[in-house]
Amino acid sequence: MIKVGEYNTLRVLRKVDFGIYLDDGKDGILLPKRFVPADVKEGDELKVFVYHDSEDRMIATTQHPKAVLGDIVKLRAVNVTEQGAFLDWGLMKDIFVPKSKQLQKMIPNGEYLVKIYLDEQTGRVAATEKLAPFLSNDQLTVKELEVVDLIVYRRTDIGYVVIINNRHTGVLHFNEIYRHIQVGDTFKGFIKKIYPQDNKIDVAAGKPGYGRVEDETEKIIRLLRENNGYLPYNDKSDPETIYAYFGMSKKTFKMTVGNLYRQRKITLEKTGIKLAEEN
Repeated sequence: MIKVGEYNTLRVLRKVDFGIYLDDGKDGILLPKRFVPADVKEGDELKVFVYHDSEDRMIATTQHPKAVLGDIVKLRAVNVTEQGAFLDWGLMKDIFVPKSKQLQKMIPNGEYLVKIYLDEQTGRVAATEKLAPFLSNDQLTVKELEVVDLIVYRRTDIGYVVIINNRHTGVLHFNEIYRHIQVGDTFKGFIKKIYPQDNKIDVAAGKPGYGRVEDETEKIIRLLRENNGYLPYNDKSDPETIYAYFGMSKKTFKMTVGNLYRQRKITLEKTGIKLAEEN
């Protein structure tokens, strides 16, 4: 069964002057000539993305869209009509957001956080800015300290509401933010705390506890070696300065440096850290 809005692996049925037809169990789905790989032959299997063209025909492409069915992603509006807006999602045909699926009227070149969904009436892939119906914490599929995918959803008085694994929401508090972020940004994080009375979630960026230290140890050693064995950063350095250079919070930096010091891989200087001499 063909999955519209997703990648499908399909067998080549036949070649024609304007492309090839791929097996869909019926007459075939066209892969236009400009997307046909060189030396492809009948019987070969190709991984393609399937969607509908401007004439509402199912069509295949080897292009990679910026998002597939079920994804939440920030996209730019390229055209706006009375019926809705068209967003650039990386394919020749832009994805449509009906006017009824917009939170407010979209404008050309505006960027919007949307979910890719399948319209039940038309069977076509579309996008919606109304994300709330797709997000719920009623039945959680995550646990504390689990590493998850985060999308910045909106700003609040205490931090940012983030979307967790495209299905739940949580809060990234301001004291857990060490760089500039904005709506639509995506990054890895972990579940810091779950409040069982209402299933509210606090999250943090990066990986939990000493799992971070193990990941960041090699980074600090590499940076030391690239800078003649010395870096002018220590536990007195500003958190923003540390994040700008190392891409980690000051807490993680201190944990990692302490771990390296105990392993006698570095020495602590008055103005920074130094790579210990290797025996």
